Amino acid sequence: MTAVFEPDHGQTSPLPPEHAVNGGSIDLTSFPPPGHTYVPAPPQPFNAESYAPAAPAPTYAPAQPQPQYVPAQAPAPAAPANGYQLPGAMTYDVTPEQRGGTLEARNISAWFGSNKVLERVSLTMPANTVTALIGPSGCGKSTFLRILNRMHELVGSAQLNGEVLLDGQDIYASGHRITTTRNRIGMVFQKPNPFPAMSIADNVTAGLKLTGKKIGRSDREELIETSLSRAGLWKEVKDRLKEPGAALSGGQQQRLCIARSLAVNPEVLLMDEPCSALDPTSTRRVEETIHEIKDQVTIVIVTHNMQQAARVSQQCAFFLAELGTPGVIVEAGETEQIFNDPVDPRTFDYVNGRFG
Repeated sequence: MTAVFEPDHGQTSPLPPEHAVNGGSIDLTSFPPPGHTYVPAPPQPFNAESYAPAAPAPTYAPAQPQPQYVPAQAPAPAAPANGYQLPGAMTYDVTPEQRGGTLEARNISAWFGSNKVLERVSLTMPANTVTALIGPSGCGKSTFLRILNRMHELVGSAQLNGEVLLDGQDIYASGHRITTTRNRIGMVFQKPNPFPAMSIADNVTAGLKLTGKKIGRSDREELIETSLSRAGLWKEVKDRLKEPGAALSGGQQQRLCIARSLAVNPEVLLMDEPCSALDPTSTRRVEETIHEIKDQVTIVIVTHNMQQAARVSQQCAFFLAELGTPGVIVEAGETEQIFNDPVDPRTFDYVNGRFG
């Protein structure tokens, strides 16, 4: 369509040439020209045959997001079927498993003040084995046993030189917590020492309470039954769990102490003449307990009873202190060899009752 401009005096004239620039495009800076009025051209008739609709504007379609890699999530750990969960992801199994540790003493020397009681003692106590420490009184057996779970250092005048390794870790190393050692290495003493004001059940779980570990009621009941069963005491006290531990007989008290030690699932159990104050029947029951648990825990036992050492142990170490000298290990080896074919004549004399 053509546009024309009407002058102010009513005449019509085309767009002046001086206002058509760039090949006929309109100079918008001076449009309309002075003295003209814009008059639109008349509309053209619509020709349907020549009409072509404008192409539709493309619609925006956002790009499809690329699939992102998402790593598979690890399945959540299942709750222990027979255990209870403690803070710090530590799991204590109510059902015992074979988990004994290997103890190794290297060049242990010990003093009380200026009195040297052990001289460069070395001994390996294999996992899930009963090791018996035998020898006359005063040769350092009990001192050596206490060194194995850091009780020797409780005596003010005590001194120590050497290493004690539990599964390759020195329990006397700087930064190694003593409570951790005693959780892993339990102790049963010569004289039964249940807590007299506690019930039988509370005595069993006393070790957990002292270390600040908490368990649920159902797990606690299962733990009490399992620990007392392992100690051979459950059938005798299952209807008396609320009675004081001190109300039991001497043999039962000793087995209660064993159950208390086993409740924290130690890797090693030290026993310092556990049957010396017991009658033969109670002694037999403690020995049966040792046989039953030796596949679950490493046991080191001090005994003056040669028959007991032969019955319960798989290896023996013979300690001896002569003429005021510190205690040493004269001979160590498999129990059968120590009793039937010892290398040192002093060992032969001792196990056959010729002295001590």
